[in-house]
Amino acid sequence: MLKLGVNIDHVATLREARYRGQKSGEPCPVDAALTCEAAGAHGITAHLREDRRHIQDADVKALRKQISTRLNFEMAIAPEIVRFALKIKPDIVCLVPEKRQEITTEGGLEVIKQLAAIKRVCSRMRMANIEVSLFINPDVTQIEAAAATGAQFIELHTGAYAEHFGNTRSRQRELNRLIAAATHAHSLGLRVNAGHGLNYNNLSALHVVPYLEELNIGHSIISRSTQTGLKKAVKEILKLMKGYRP
Repeated sequence: MLKLGVNIDHVATLREARYRGQKSGEPCPVDAALTCEAAGAHGITAHLREDRRHIQDADVKALRKQISTRLNFEMAIAPEIVRFALKIKPDIVCLVPEKRQEITTEGGLEVIKQLAAIKRVCSRMRMANIEVSLFINPDVTQIEAAAATGAQFIELHTGAYAEHFGNTRSRQRELNRLIAAATHAHSLGLRVNAGHGLNYNNLSALHVVPYLEELNIGHSIISRSTQTGLKKAVKEILKLMKGYRP
């Protein structure tokens, strides 16, 4: 069965737009994670970025204590974040590239260029019984390097597939890359997840990619929830307003 990991980063983005620097605020990413679990999600993903632009340390600590499914902790290989991960002990970490100027994670991890550093992080995580995934582009050379790091998983970056979905020829080209990448990774003993840019329009066509275990999807689910739940939210606030007497 293909599993779903829900990334709740952008619940925190919405909170931080209004309550940044405060100890509490809405919406609460942890409450959102529990709602996702109740709806059937198999895991929760959270990315603690070095600049703390959305998810905060306290969010991750609360997630670790409160969720009942797997916690997938996305992280750069920065020493501070590595230490935090070892303290929190998520079920799995997903190592990702990180740039301060990007809006969201763009591009896969350059495993070849950082092989020694990634190996060290993988070793420390495995000693702590934390599984490791590497977020990489569907590139054979990166996959082969990933297999040498000691990571158990890769997460295939589906951004190019999502970007080219509207063009039939380009979409098929990107699907072929993902198929080849997943097949090669499986042959090397790596387990395969995928994510980035997946939504309600482009997900079904991804079913042709073999060996996938989990899809990590965030923005599209959170975005859709503002529409599917907006009618109810407006009705609830109007009901509260009915009690007003001038």
